[in-house]
Amino acid sequence: MSIHGVLGESTSYSKTYDPTILFAISRQIGRDEIVKETGFVFDDGTKGVDVWQAFEISWLNPVGVSEVAMARLTIPATSPNIVESKSLKLYLNSLNFTKFTSVQEVKQTIEQDLSNCVGVAVQVEIIDLDSDALGIVKPVGICIDEVLNKGGNIELTDDIDHSFLMNTKQAELKRHQFYSNLLRSNCPVTNQPDWGTVQIDISTDYELDFGDLLKYILSFRQHNGFHEQCVERIFADLMVNFKPQSLKVSANYTRRGGIDINPVRVFNQEIGEIRRLVRQ
Repeated sequence: MSIHGVLGESTSYSKTYDPTILFAISRQIGRDEIVKETGFVFDDGTKGVDVWQAFEISWLNPVGVSEVAMARLTIPATSPNIVESKSLKLYLNSLNFTKFTSVQEVKQTIEQDLSNCVGVAVQVEIIDLDSDALGIVKPVGICIDEVLNKGGNIELTDDIDHSFLMNTKQAELKRHQFYSNLLRSNCPVTNQPDWGTVQIDISTDYELDFGDLLKYILSFRQHNGFHEQCVERIFADLMVNFKPQSLKVSANYTRRGGIDINPVRVFNQEIGEIRRLVRQ
C-alpha cells in the first residue's frame, strides 16, 4: 500500500468487516505547506469540522436481511489525521455482509473505528431514509459567479494565485456573505477533478473586490489538494490578506463514491449546521 493508501490503486471489496482498511493521512502535511505559502499557522483560534455525508450505508440485521441508511460523520479539525476517502468507502462497504444487532451497534462500530483512524472522537449519525435530516438548502449570501462575464479573458493559472487578493483598507468594518459554485481542484493522487460550492462569511475593514475574489477561487482549477486542505488554504489566505474580525469558510463538495465531504473553518464565528446543497 502506498502512502496514499488505496486511493488510485485497483482494489477488491471486502465481504467481511475490516476496520484495517481505513487509512489515515496527517493533516500536518497540508498545514506545513500552508505555512510555507502564506505564513498562517492554525492554532486554538481556528475551529472547524469536516462533515462527511455517506449515502451507501448497508449492513445485515440479525436474520440476514440487508438494511440501508445514510450517515453523517463529523470529524473535528483538531484531529491529527484525516481519513482517505477511498479507504472510507471500502470500509463502509465491508459492513455490507456483516450482521449487527441494532442500528446503535452500527453507529458505535463506525464511531470507534473512525476515531481510532483520525485520532480524536468522531460523531456518527445514522440517518433513516424517511428522515429529512439531509434536506437540501441554498447557499448563504450572494453568488459572485457572474461578475467576470462582462468582458476580458480569464487566464488559466497553473496553481493558486493569491495575488488576486487585493487588501486596501477601508474606513469601516463590514460583513460580507457570498459564495461561488466554481470551486474546482484536483485529487493529489488520481488527478481527478473535485467540484464544490465555497461559502464565505467575513467581517473586515478591508475592501473586497468580488471579481478578484472569483479569480482567486478560479485559480484552484489546476491545484492538487484534498478537500480539507483547499478550504484551509482559502481560510489562511483570507486571514492573512484581510485580517478579519470574524471569518467562516465552508465548502460543499459534490459526491464521489457515495460520499460527499464538507469542510468548515471558522474564526470568531459559530460553526453552525452543515446542510446539503442541490449538487449533492
